[in-house]
Amino acid sequence: MNRRAVIVGTGSALPPRRVTNAELAERVQTSHEWIVERTGIEARHIAGDGETTATLATEAARKALDAAGVAADQVGLIVLATATPDQTFPASATRVQTALGIDDCIAFDVAAVCTGFLYALSVADNMVKGGMADYALVIGSETFSRILDWDDRATCVLFGDGAGAVLLHAEEAQDKGVLATRLHADGRHNDLLYVDGGVSTTGTVGKLRMKGKEVFRHAVVNLADVLNEVLAAAGHRSDEVDWVVPHQANKRILDATARKLGLDPARVIVTVDQHANTSAASVPLALDTAVRDGRIKAGDLIVLEAMGGGFTWGAAVVRY
Repeated sequence: MNRRAVIVGTGSALPPRRVTNAELAERVQTSHEWIVERTGIEARHIAGDGETTATLATEAARKALDAAGVAADQVGLIVLATATPDQTFPASATRVQTALGIDDCIAFDVAAVCTGFLYALSVADNMVKGGMADYALVIGSETFSRILDWDDRATCVLFGDGAGAVLLHAEEAQDKGVLATRLHADGRHNDLLYVDGGVSTTGTVGKLRMKGKEVFRHAVVNLADVLNEVLAAAGHRSDEVDWVVPHQANKRILDATARKLGLDPARVIVTVDQHANTSAASVPLALDTAVRDGRIKAGDLIVLEAMGGGFTWGAAVVRY
């Protein structure tokens, strides 16, 4: 038997404010039809005053703990994936730790943009396997609305705010929990998706910039490749997969990736229509949605995948 990191609880959080395409059309030159045709997005949630990456992360984490019936003081590790931390430092994970009432545990942030949750999951998986913690919270949380250029209709319609979390527990198991992860990065494509600011360069936060067509082309190829790679590492075939939980960037990317792999589109979890692209929060938010509505059940073989700025990309195979 092997010590594995098993998902025992999931949770998510969305700001109450829901912004439709029609509302955005009053602000920038766009339309509901234009957005839906190109992205599949119908609405997104936007953080209000007092709502931050850490507060959303804390709410999602509490729901994951409640789902598992585990007390917060049993958590020995918090890994928070985000590109929009509350502060430059300390890590937003430590704010979550304090909010949960945990006096002492390992807590840090991971920055890999939309692939952040996959990076965080891989790190936490290996730390749990190595005996660093018996319970670990892995969270993706973003307030991307704070770095959007609301005059750029090509990007401001694509993103939303939210958080998702999973609680991992160390168990002696063979074919259960996180079975394999694979991660990649290629910094040569920095200028295709980035934020034009930074502490050591401009001293400002900056705004998100993206060349959508080029990102789309790379995403379809990279995601198909890493899905095949991680399934091979886990010793499974694509026809054995019950559900694919992808990064919710664009409905066309989801459809194109499914076609390239020969996957049944009905087995792909889609939430981009209601949440838009929530970056590192996207995968755990979609996962929690599908767990709570009963689609994903105990014993299902699921694949998580994402690609984001950097470029970074990765995937994980999990027996739920």
